[in-house]
Amino acid sequence: MRDILPDLRARCADGTPFALATVVAVHGSAPRDPGAVLAVDAAGRVAGSVSGGCVEGDLYEVAREVLAGAAPRVVSYGISDDEAFGIGLTCGGTIDVLVRAYAAEAERHELAAVLDLIAAGLPVAEATVLSGPAETGARLVVRPTSTLGTLGTEGLDAAVTDDARRLLAQGRTEIQWYGASGRRRAREVAVFVRTYAPPPRMLVFGAIDHAAATARIGSFLGYRVTVCDARPAFATRERFPTADEVVRARPHTYLESTEVDARTAICVLTHDAGFDVPLLLAALRTPAGYIGVMGSRRTHRDRLARLRAAGVDEDHLARLAAPVGLDLGARTPEETAVSIAAEIIQHRRGGTGRPLGELTGSIHHGEPGRREAPGPR
Repeated sequence: MRDILPDLRARCADGTPFALATVVAVHGSAPRDPGAVLAVDAAGRVAGSVSGGCVEGDLYEVAREVLAGAAPRVVSYGISDDEAFGIGLTCGGTIDVLVRAYAAEAERHELAAVLDLIAAGLPVAEATVLSGPAETGARLVVRPTSTLGTLGTEGLDAAVTDDARRLLAQGRTEIQWYGASGRRRAREVAVFVRTYAPPPRMLVFGAIDHAAATARIGSFLGYRVTVCDARPAFATRERFPTADEVVRARPHTYLESTEVDARTAICVLTHDAGFDVPLLLAALRTPAGYIGVMGSRRTHRDRLARLRAAGVDEDHLARLAAPVGLDLGARTPEETAVSIAAEIIQHRRGGTGRPLGELTGSIHHGEPGRREAPGPR
């Protein structure tokens, strides 16, 4: 949704009816995750993608039918050996796609309110009925302290609201099942819960050239990037134009005063013991999901000794990714930033960091059948 947010907001603002095709489930290997959308408006204009081109042509026709008055529906696309290059996914997976129209002004107004929240970086979840006795396409918008809409019954709304807030806090999007009155562990009503949490944070400490490259790639990956350095001559907006904010403060002081959660990536690029040790003591007290530290192996050995002397135990020291980054043979600041970004993705997604050619089965981590290829490494 975020990748076509301006387009959708424009359609809501100018009153153009449109249909949204949303990936609600993925089975096996597929190009896009649940939540990917394709929009088709009444003039036939298209925005977005749900499969990278495999099924968009057929979905275009389904969207036009729904815009013309057909009921919202879930369509499935997969593959068999004799249809690999027909309508289907040549990558071998199956996707389920919900197609529904936003033709009425009230529907577009309600969606516009959600799009405004997403654009503002505020947390919101959409719960949409996929199947069961409830109306397919019925929507409930869930915020941390309020809701809008209904899925049909008070009990179902209450159960879905609780689960949507839990998923929102975890940053997860998935299908939930309920009884018609909201009873859990029943499989009468399928509800797709799409969450829009604020972007994760990347905190880059040390206003050096490597930090500028890391800030750029962090923004590209969708992080809200903050660069922090105590030196006014270095911590300037001109040096870090892609960062969301540039802070002039002692690194550990700033870290102790700002919000950090499990999705936060902390990149310590100062490699100066006077800054590093107080900063890392503060970082290790946070729930940050990634703490990467630049420096040579000799520098890191000295850093570890200082941290141990300050009372940090081995379990906490094991959280440090140091020297920072994956072994790509990086030399330039830009190459080093790619190395750091690759390690952050590995930590976030649980990848091996190995070449995909050395693995067999699915190329997507966590799917059945993924294993190392036989033979020497």
